[in-house]
Amino acid sequence: MINAGIIGSGFIGPAHIEALRRLGNIHVVAICDREQAKAEAHAAQLNVPHAYSDVATFLQHEGLEVVHNCTPNHVHAAINRQVLRAGKHLFSEKPLCMTMEEARELVDLAEQAGVVHGVSFVYRQFAMVQQAASMMRQAELGRLFSAQGSYVQDWMLEETDYNWRVNAEKGGASRAVADIGSHWCDTIQFTTGKKIVEVMADLAIVWPGRKASVQQGATFGGRQEAPQYESHEVTTEDMGFVLFRFDDGSKGSFNVSQVSAGRKNRLAFEVNGSIASLAWDQETPQQLWIGHRHQANQLLSDDPSLLNADVAGRARFPGGHIEGWPDAFRNMMQQFYLAVAQGRPPAQKEAAFATFHDGAQVMAIVDAIVRSHQQQRWMKVEW
Repeated sequence: MINAGIIGSGFIGPAHIEALRRLGNIHVVAICDREQAKAEAHAAQLNVPHAYSDVATFLQHEGLEVVHNCTPNHVHAAINRQVLRAGKHLFSEKPLCMTMEEARELVDLAEQAGVVHGVSFVYRQFAMVQQAASMMRQAELGRLFSAQGSYVQDWMLEETDYNWRVNAEKGGASRAVADIGSHWCDTIQFTTGKKIVEVMADLAIVWPGRKASVQQGATFGGRQEAPQYESHEVTTEDMGFVLFRFDDGSKGSFNVSQVSAGRKNRLAFEVNGSIASLAWDQETPQQLWIGHRHQANQLLSDDPSLLNADVAGRARFPGGHIEGWPDAFRNMMQQFYLAVAQGRPPAQKEAAFATFHDGAQVMAIVDAIVRSHQQQRWMKVEW
């Protein structure tokens, strides 16, 4: 058994615990949160034996080998730094930190520590995204022409939708692009095997001021009865539109939005090549559309017997048994813990999960997008 601990018990912390328990060889030994009473309550609810409110004390827990950082964005850097200096394997929610300077520091610290380091880019772990990437590697689409897509949600549609992510001091200078656009960028780069090297962006704020409930709802929370509000200025984007160039000269575009009514969590992309095209939508994750010119188009399902041999194992159930986000999350954790079991980080080109290098590179894309919007010109990705 490998002993793991979780820092942060909000929306994503329990998702980490659920995925780890599905692996079978991970023992979640401790939870750490800001308040001891809150940590103990979550530990009891999730059947975790130990609870802490101090990170330093948590890191001294006997036998603790791996730490998952599931805290809000603004404390990622400090906690990641603390964990790495303690010599623990580290899996961090994205973003790694708030600035590129911190990102470079954390990559260096992770390399110096010699620990396994991962970032929570989960969408590359879906079986059909793995299939799409395999098809690209095997040149089944021919030469890459372009890629396009979107990541759209509606949880910030109304003026009264508010949580900590809106606050630039806690969420960062970018919101929609950093929060969900980063996932799209990682997914398309993984699928195509190409890196985004230049961007041209136009971002927008639809609510310059938002009304926050005094009761403070959780991320993706439901409606509250007769809430009271306080006003907050908004400086982070609700949506954005980006042109980009890959390192091989091919081009693309994507848009992000957290104010698209009816769209709950739709990450979608299409890749066009000289022989064929493919498209995938996270809200129908078991299907991969393959487009042809001289024959009928295909709709491939996540049946392991139908997938390319190098990725067939990523679909864990027989065809017709739908696999979704929790299964991709489990896949991500499995790949990370295979490296942990070996006791050392894999070579970057061999990593089957997103590492701190990937996390920092995507942060550089987001940084370039923000600067492009501010200066209204093409901007190089500085990584």
